[in-house]
Amino acid sequence: MVCNSATSFKPSSLAIAAAIVLSGCGDGKEKKAATQVAAKVNSSEISVHQINAVLAKAQGIPPEAAARVRQEILEKLIDQQLIFDQAVEKRLDRNPEVMMAIEAAKREIVARAYLDQVIAALPKPTDEEIRKYYAENPDLFSRRRVYTLQEVTVEPKPGIVGDLKQMAAAGKPLDDIVNWLKEKGVRFQAGGGTRAAEQIPLEILPKLAQIKDGQVGVIEASQSILVVRVASSQAVPVDEAEAKARIQQFLHNLRVQQAAGDEVKKLKSAAKIEFQGEFAGAAGEGAKPASPAPPAAQTGSPIEKGVAGLK
Repeated sequence: MVCNSATSFKPSSLAIAAAIVLSGCGDGKEKKAATQVAAKVNSSEISVHQINAVLAKAQGIPPEAAARVRQEILEKLIDQQLIFDQAVEKRLDRNPEVMMAIEAAKREIVARAYLDQVIAALPKPTDEEIRKYYAENPDLFSRRRVYTLQEVTVEPKPGIVGDLKQMAAAGKPLDDIVNWLKEKGVRFQAGGGTRAAEQIPLEILPKLAQIKDGQVGVIEASQSILVVRVASSQAVPVDEAEAKARIQQFLHNLRVQQAAGDEVKKLKSAAKIEFQGEFAGAAGEGAKPASPAPPAAQTGSPIEKGVAGLK
């Protein structure tokens, strides 16, 4: 494994265990060495604790590879320190833009630490909640299918849904519908591909599941209209035991999202927020509770934005 950046690792209990094994084995002399300096770079020092902090965030590092990865982390930290020293020598740390970026990063890190504390107190989804979610979403599990789709994302316009549904019900080929959209000057985006049920948004999946192979259907999404042709599909069900871990993670993600949103709403209601200057007129709009951000930003057509926690 090549470490491209000292901060590129992702959390992993396996990597944490590897770091513990590496620092906890051996005699007392080795334990003492683990608290000392790993390298000196000019007048700066890089500690073993810095290396361990990066390693603890690593993902999928087997214990036998931990020593090599630690060395790679150290080399990257040395590179980073050399560049940092040069930047400070040129007083780039006093650059107004850099100072603002540092303050922004500090706020984000500290705010994240607070939310992590809130999230840590959340209970895990129960077996009953997992069973309930499995039963309520058969299209994701017991009736799960893998679809090969042709899709057209259409710009919403008054009255257009009815026309599209009429053409689909009449068995019009997708190409004819596309030509009709062109004639009407309606903007659209064509796409397609093979996607499993969990790669499709929950608001769309039950409607898509009703479209038979070879048929064209029209689905109204939250911000668009989808004209979809199911070229083919294959039943690939998932039983409850196999789905349990994924459902648990997904429900936990939802709980985290809700808790973060509720906490922000609570803090806003208790705070005194005054909009000033050019923002004064937007006080009413800005005072509304912020919607919690999704776990991960997604791009692409609406049908591509699936259930991240179940992938």
